[in-house]
Amino acid sequence: MNEPAPQRIDFLCHEIERHNYQYYVLDDPLISDAEYDSMFRELQSLERQYPSLVAPDSPTLRIGAPPLQAFAKIRHRTPMLSLNNAFSEAEVLAFDDRIRELLNIPVVEYAVEPKFDGLAVTLVYRDGLFVQGATRGDGETGEDVTQNLRTVRNIPLRLNQEQTTCPIPLIEIRGEVMMFKEDFFELNRRQTERGEKTFANPRNAAAGSLRQLDPQATSRRHLSFYAYGTGVVEGYILPDTHSGQMESLKELSIPVPLQRRVVHGTEGLLAFFREIGELRKDLPYEIDGVVYKVNNIAQQARLGYVARAPRFAIAHKFPAEEALTTVLDIEVQVGRTGALTPVARLVPVFVGGVTVTNATLHNEEEMRRKDIRIGDTVSVRRAGDVIPEVVRVLIERRPLDTMEFQMPKVCPVCGSHVTKEADEAVWRCSGGLFCPAQRKRALLHFASQRALNVDGLGEKLVDQLVDRNLVHTPADLYQLDLQTLTRLERMAEKSAQNLLDAIEHSKQTSLARFIYALGIRNVGEATAKELARYFVTLNKLLAADKASLQLVPDIGPVVAQSIAAFFFEPHNIKVINQLRAAGVQWPEEVNHGVPVDSLNGKIFVLTGTLVSMSREEAKSKIEALGARVSGSVSKKTSYVVAGAEAGSKLGKAVELDVTVLNEAEFLALLTRK
Repeated sequence: MNEPAPQRIDFLCHEIERHNYQYYVLDDPLISDAEYDSMFRELQSLERQYPSLVAPDSPTLRIGAPPLQAFAKIRHRTPMLSLNNAFSEAEVLAFDDRIRELLNIPVVEYAVEPKFDGLAVTLVYRDGLFVQGATRGDGETGEDVTQNLRTVRNIPLRLNQEQTTCPIPLIEIRGEVMMFKEDFFELNRRQTERGEKTFANPRNAAAGSLRQLDPQATSRRHLSFYAYGTGVVEGYILPDTHSGQMESLKELSIPVPLQRRVVHGTEGLLAFFREIGELRKDLPYEIDGVVYKVNNIAQQARLGYVARAPRFAIAHKFPAEEALTTVLDIEVQVGRTGALTPVARLVPVFVGGVTVTNATLHNEEEMRRKDIRIGDTVSVRRAGDVIPEVVRVLIERRPLDTMEFQMPKVCPVCGSHVTKEADEAVWRCSGGLFCPAQRKRALLHFASQRALNVDGLGEKLVDQLVDRNLVHTPADLYQLDLQTLTRLERMAEKSAQNLLDAIEHSKQTSLARFIYALGIRNVGEATAKELARYFVTLNKLLAADKASLQLVPDIGPVVAQSIAAFFFEPHNIKVINQLRAAGVQWPEEVNHGVPVDSLNGKIFVLTGTLVSMSREEAKSKIEALGARVSGSVSKKTSYVVAGAEAGSKLGKAVELDVTVLNEAEFLALLTRK
């Protein structure tokens, strides 16, 4: 080697990454493994000799990071949403009908691609360099797995920007990390040889591998990545179609699905679905369906989002896989709302990509209709993340000694009587919060991240608190002290204090979160927000009758009945009063002569930092007035609120002539008379 070390190191980095792309992405190696290994060893030797010349995107860093203590949390710049599912052609036709109606066009152009069965992640590149990666998490916040993602060989550490005029300031790429079938079987073989736990399916193996605290362990698991879209992009203009954007990512050396195309109308959608279905068993990785997306980005923006999913896309899942097994026993689980659900305990069977040992029988009527008995041979079905269920009984294989199962007359957990409404198929325990099964689930729901977010209050700790009779209702959490907690198993003083701090922090919440945390039947996160937005104060909600509740958007008679019944119960009101007395509170929205819906339907975009409140607080105030917050600026945006260090959204607002509010103007709008 006659050239200077810096130039040689740069050359080797570039060449190794080029050959990584050829091998891992294109599956078309240009050199032998021996030649590749020789270059890699030379680069390692030079970097040891000249440590100051190790580039942040060096290929050797894919396996060189030390083990991590834990994963930090990363808040996504824009939410990582999930997709609604379709399981039949009729649901696909209905999806297309809605799109055509909303867009008012006769035929829709769609981008279609496989739905990988992996772990969703986001990759952030600054000036062409990979700087951060995170899991999807709850959609708002994920785990920082940057070091582990560096070990995924087909993720470029530096983008190929030969086709761009200058480095891209910021681009966020969303996709799936997965494990190929061949690598999955090899991993389980090695795990078995070492006497270690095997994985049920490639998706679990990929998720577990990406969450290894030692990046070198992740590196040995042979993970792969494929992109399905982008998040925030700054200083770079992507094409105005999804298919065009995927081509742009490919030019940047980002792996994208090979089986993707543009089709028109439902005929094109269903033809692609059938084609991929036939290819499925021969693909090197697991897929559980295909994804349909409106191809035009502007049309996507017009369609927008509903709840936590885009209107412009849907996942068409493959028909559920079925397998035969035997019912060993039937037991009853008691849910958070007191519902008694019969569950079949099965001889383990591999179906739908996982090993299944239990299957729901839904309710007594369904169990009787299918005539499921202990000892029967049954067909079990599982599709995607759907809970396994018993589809049918093979009567011709029924042994003479099968036993019919009778639903219990009392709760198997607390002994309280079970009841069933005339118009319901479900038996319920009447024990309410007296029942430990309901109590535990109610506490876990109350403390969950989207409710009051009591960090550290997990299932094992709740078990101890309830089993030791220390906590009976959510209000009892606020009476816990350090001495009580440190007496629990695996609860040192520091952990106990952290939990107390989290409980104290949870006292500051929002009305929507509080309503959701109560665990009212049929009231999810979206409904809780609608209730908070409409009634503004808890007292008004408590005083509402069924007729008043049905004036709230998307609330019908069934949900209204559930809410009214919940607040009619004295013990529920008692718990609510205890929570308020313990200090649980939220900003009361005061409308100074302004109707609640004065901003109804308006769309806000927040950019920069506000001094007077957090972005979450600003979002809550906006939603309380009937408006909604979007993550991107479009012609439909009503206001852009620009705080300190406002980003590219401000420029976009000026370009589209959208009204821009500074913080003072925003506060005046919220409190105008």
